[in-house]
Amino acid sequence: MSQIAAKTYEATPARKVAFLGLGVMGYPMAGHLARAGHHVTVYNRSAAKAAAWAAECPGNATAPTPREAAAGADIVFACVGNDADLRSVVLGPDGAFAGMKPGAIFVDHTTASAEVARELYAAAQKLGLHFVDAPVSGGQAGAQNGMLTVMCGGDAAAFDNVKPAAMAFSRAFTLLGASGAGQLAKMVNQICIAGLVQGLSEAIAFGQQAGLDMHQVLDVIGKGAAQSWQLDNRGKTMADDKFEFGFAVDWMRKDLGLVLDEAKRNGARLPVTALVDQFYADVQKMGGGRWDTSSLIRRLR
Repeated sequence: MSQIAAKTYEATPARKVAFLGLGVMGYPMAGHLARAGHHVTVYNRSAAKAAAWAAECPGNATAPTPREAAAGADIVFACVGNDADLRSVVLGPDGAFAGMKPGAIFVDHTTASAEVARELYAAAQKLGLHFVDAPVSGGQAGAQNGMLTVMCGGDAAAFDNVKPAAMAFSRAFTLLGASGAGQLAKMVNQICIAGLVQGLSEAIAFGQQAGLDMHQVLDVIGKGAAQSWQLDNRGKTMADDKFEFGFAVDWMRKDLGLVLDEAKRNGARLPVTALVDQFYADVQKMGGGRWDTSSLIRRLR
């Protein structure tokens, strides 16, 4: 079954683009760019994954290195694992920066540190290139449906240049400030989610302990002030003890590590976030590293 759902695209001028990283997010994101009419060259560490993508999106191309993928592209998109992965596809003789033409724009959708975003922005400037940090929210389903929320940091001109193409996989693509602002906004997003999921876990566990029909209760409170995306999309699966899908605990711990490191730098106090991070560590010890983040409730059962 295709990882790229049907979507209606707004007509935009076709661009020559590259996409680096074909994981659960990047594969469908690159596919939406191709289906919107852009000329896409992809790179992935596993060549077999790149070949599978090219078979699903005929008329586009694969490349053996980030440098070759980026050659001649107007925009180079990337979505990889962490700061180190990002540096590995951007820098060095085979990195994207080595292949990009003057004035081209690198758009990073990795959830990474604000520090690495500023570092690569500065490196791009020295080479006559542009860099936009643009982490996403919406999870695997949002990527497959082309309905991601994208938080951007960087220069307005580069952002404006990229936005029409990026709307192929976005429902919102917003500039929030200078380099690093996108990553900082994603940290705000993850802080919100951590607290919400822990609260929802405690509520559902409490209701079940009290003997309530939690499907019915969630239907009722979902129409009031307790409503949230997490309640609507995860409440009933939490009640049913189902977690083999969604955003993995391992990824959330990586993201919360970035949040807590940044908080040490800027002096923000995050007592609940730090506690929930440790609760996720407990879930990992239970063997739940690949379970959805809603599996926090397992600690309470």
